[in-house]
Amino acid sequence: MDEARKGSSRDARLTRGLSGTNLARAGDYNQRTVLQAIRLTKETTRIALAEQTGLTPATIANITNRLIDAGLVRNAGRLLGGRGQPPLRLQVEPDGAFGIGLCIDRDHLTIIILDLAGLVRARRTADMPFAMPDDVLGFVREQMAMLRAEGSFDPANVLGVGVAMPDELGRISLPGQPAGYTVWNGTDVAGLLSAELPWPIHIDNDAAAAALGEAQTGTALATPSFFYLLLAAGLGGGLVIDRAYHRGAHSRSGEIGLMPDPTARREGALVQDTVSMSALYQRLAHAGITGVPPAELAGDDPALAAVVDCWIVDAARSLTAPLIAVQCLIDPDVVLLGGRLPPPLLDRLARALNAVLDQIRMPTRGMVRAASMAKDAPAVGAALLPFLDHLLPSDAILMQAGRAEI
Repeated sequence: MDEARKGSSRDARLTRGLSGTNLARAGDYNQRTVLQAIRLTKETTRIALAEQTGLTPATIANITNRLIDAGLVRNAGRLLGGRGQPPLRLQVEPDGAFGIGLCIDRDHLTIIILDLAGLVRARRTADMPFAMPDDVLGFVREQMAMLRAEGSFDPANVLGVGVAMPDELGRISLPGQPAGYTVWNGTDVAGLLSAELPWPIHIDNDAAAAALGEAQTGTALATPSFFYLLLAAGLGGGLVIDRAYHRGAHSRSGEIGLMPDPTARREGALVQDTVSMSALYQRLAHAGITGVPPAELAGDDPALAAVVDCWIVDAARSLTAPLIAVQCLIDPDVVLLGGRLPPPLLDRLARALNAVLDQIRMPTRGMVRAASMAKDAPAVGAALLPFLDHLLPSDAILMQAGRAEI
């Protein structure tokens, strides 16, 4: 298999059947867990890590020494104060590894460089309606040349590239979509990008990438089960249960945008026909308002505000039944809203949904709120895909394909 395409399978972070494990896989999982514990804090100590993970102090010492030797963790000196020998302070080494995240959506392209600490070191984006494969390749070529020149990352420390894009990009039609956009149906995305991005390429659904990214940024510590709603050109969803992403039997869980919307005026309408950026921009166009970038949708122009106000009411109405189903069937800790909608409008939509759901009799429900990552969530989540396969904890890495040793 071509080296650049080795990471493209979604199954690398999943398992379907019963499987045992062995000491090597268990040891790898423990090391990944310790690294993640260090990543999610500004600094920590071996004593704190032992308490947090339940591993013995000796195991923690061995693991942290290996992480330091590998250049993934650094010694930040001793913690002063207290009695006895001051403990060592440990921090993640941001330059120890990098991931590249590329988001291909129907209305924009984004590429980012993410370091091991989770910081976006560089970001490039372009509003490009219905970019064709050659457009995407040109964008990547131009932006990567600039990023390499800036020296914002060490190519030798790049673990891989994550690509986040909607499923069936060329098959599910949205307003304004050109006929030639169906070219995406037969495009080998990993093959297209491999010449410009000579690292393993991991491809995933954009909403799945956003949810995976949210689960790796600290949200999952307080809310281990959540449903993620991604408001992009279309509407996607992602389901995380006990900090693990669940895709469903056909890797299509969370397709909330393709649910029928019986509250819409048009027969056969789908939820994303109302709740999506393309739907909002279509309303603005009908009102004679054009050229408004996403960041300015929360502006105070009266005509703009009137359209947005009406859209929020209708969006809350369209999402009510699907979110009742999510709440009753999944019982998440929280429902998170992310996407290119400005934070003030995400907050307004969350308040509108909470107000509607408060009127529904349910045994319990998770609150709706804006995600910690919003605008660049798919790209950040995509950049994390190589980390998940190589460095961060995943139940799938415990699974032994063949016979497990005991």
